[in-house]
Amino acid sequence: MITPMTSCFKAYDIRGKIPSQLNSSIVYKIAQAYAKFLRAKKVVVGHDMRLSSRELTEALISGLSDSGVDVEDIGLCGTEEVYFATFYANFDGGIMVTASHNPKDYNGLKLVREQAKPISADTGLKQIEAMVYSDQVLPTATTKGRTVSVSYREQYIQHLLTYIEPQALKPLKVVMNPGNGCAGIVVQALQDKLPIEIIPMYFEPDGTFPNGIPNPLLSENRQPTIDVLKQHQADLAIAWDGDFDRCFFFDETGRFIEGYYLVGLLASHFLKASAQVILYDPRLIWNTIEVVESLGGKAIQTKSGHAFIKERMRQENAIYGGEMSAHHYFRDFSYCDSGMIPWLIVLEIISRQGRSLSQLVDQAIAKFPSSGEINRQVKEPAKLLQTVEAYYQDTCLDIDHTDGLSMTFEQWRFNLRVSNTEPLVRLNVESRGDVALMQAKTRELLNLIEQS
Repeated sequence: MITPMTSCFKAYDIRGKIPSQLNSSIVYKIAQAYAKFLRAKKVVVGHDMRLSSRELTEALISGLSDSGVDVEDIGLCGTEEVYFATFYANFDGGIMVTASHNPKDYNGLKLVREQAKPISADTGLKQIEAMVYSDQVLPTATTKGRTVSVSYREQYIQHLLTYIEPQALKPLKVVMNPGNGCAGIVVQALQDKLPIEIIPMYFEPDGTFPNGIPNPLLSENRQPTIDVLKQHQADLAIAWDGDFDRCFFFDETGRFIEGYYLVGLLASHFLKASAQVILYDPRLIWNTIEVVESLGGKAIQTKSGHAFIKERMRQENAIYGGEMSAHHYFRDFSYCDSGMIPWLIVLEIISRQGRSLSQLVDQAIAKFPSSGEINRQVKEPAKLLQTVEAYYQDTCLDIDHTDGLSMTFEQWRFNLRVSNTEPLVRLNVESRGDVALMQAKTRELLNLIEQS
């Protein structure tokens, strides 16, 4: 019997352990169900560097082809390359085989429809799941779909360059660490088009992850990047997760910059040209709101998660949306997230303003210090949220359930939410200029969590 713990279907994508939760047989059925749900005629697929990814991609192509769908296979790539191909070449949909930053015994799929619109639990993933796990046999087509291998990388690279003026970049020295994921392929394609010096680390895609899981949010994964940055006296460093839909920054001192502060920096870049709508997630918010409103923009809060944010961005015609988890979304990228566009823009900001990355974010960090995201495993997350809300409800100014539990006080606030992709609760705390208060409240909340 399939349960929420054993199903590979999550709130906004598909992820599971190989082979118990996800395998070629299940992927074949997912492909058939996807084809039936979308009535798709032409679909693009791609995959990351995980050891199981190519096998799963073959099963995916087989299921689509048997359903009469023509498939274009773009091979080894990042998730955003599937998004780009989907909207650029007007496919009926796209599927990326990836588990992003999950452990190496995991894999997954990210599903989109036309114009790279996400398919989440609210917009079709549950119907696809029902078809996959039902006893019904999905029909095969009398005529199989055709499959071809293609590349849209050159068109994608040219699109990335439209977000900046390459000639405006100074010859910055930048450490770049894909973590043996797929980002190195694209960085190499960009290298000759940018007047910067790239210091490469772990560029070779390798699903054995010889240098650790490509997840820069894990503090133990950051030190090698910091060491190389300091060794070369670089201007900054950039690291990515496996499918590079997120990018992470280190300033010239080697300090890891929380994604929260990049949201404000990127929002200011887009708002300087004209007043626009900016979306943000509920985890850390005060700096983003202040930046957006000070520049005449409109800041709108939305639930965390790429599927939810993309849908809301379309509704609001937002020019940019940012999550503190380092997902950044762009209207001109069909409202999709990209791990390449942010660092290109940041390099241009540094070059044009003549200020280091630390100088660009120091004020925001001092004004709104934050805990960074802290993850804990708990047995009963729903009960924990109720306990925490009851503990603080008499002293808080505002309670918000947009995504998990957000509680606001005069000088500090927090968000506690259940992960959509892992069996964890995630805590974020921020204050108004008071590091000691933020740290004390973080400890207080962690004690409540650990006692649950």
